[in-house]
Amino acid sequence: MSSPSSPARGRPARLDRARTVRTALGLLDESGLDALTMRRLADAMGVQAGALYRYFATKQDLLAAMSERMAEGLAGVPGGGDWSDETACLARALRSALLAHRDGARVFAGTHSTGPNTLGFADRLVGVLRAAGFGDDEAARALYAVANFTVGHTLEEQAVLRPEGAGLAALGSLRDVVAQGADAGEYPHLIASLPVLASTDLTAHFEFGLRLLLDGLRALLREK
Repeated sequence: MSSPSSPARGRPARLDRARTVRTALGLLDESGLDALTMRRLADAMGVQAGALYRYFATKQDLLAAMSERMAEGLAGVPGGGDWSDETACLARALRSALLAHRDGARVFAGTHSTGPNTLGFADRLVGVLRAAGFGDDEAARALYAVANFTVGHTLEEQAVLRPEGAGLAALGSLRDVVAQGADAGEYPHLIASLPVLASTDLTAHFEFGLRLLLDGLRALLREK
């Protein structure tokens, strides 16, 4: 007699770890992280919710597996140039991987995956920095700085770009509030910076922050 996750002989299995993660990522793209539940995932796969726990003891375990899948291929991103070019390539690749999925940064930020894709990315970046002359401690802290900046920026980026448009509305509200304050002589520095503060050119914001990080690392390396 077959179980919900083990169909009769000759029929394809409805449930395995890889397919579960693929289906979960599809639901994430469709409806976002808040709507992703174990019950909804089980329904999408045509199994009982309890069958999922054979592979994932908790929803957090599922999210970690989703993060690991999003990191697939990051360690092998083509590099070229010096250490700063390699570091920039890896940061951009991580951002792109997270942007490829709705709420991807929220999933990635909350899991701290220790799978081979995530660890391979981290090892590649630390190796690039060590080869450039950074000490072990400096390379490790630089990894955190680059990864945390990239994930944090992408969190905000996806909040702005989420389908319901609330983030874009917030930018419009910022523009309106600051403009109203200008009539009373308030926020003169924000008024001067408003075109950039309310800009939706999020790649430009990311590249500026990444350049600051790399400039700081170059300065640290020159001190050696």
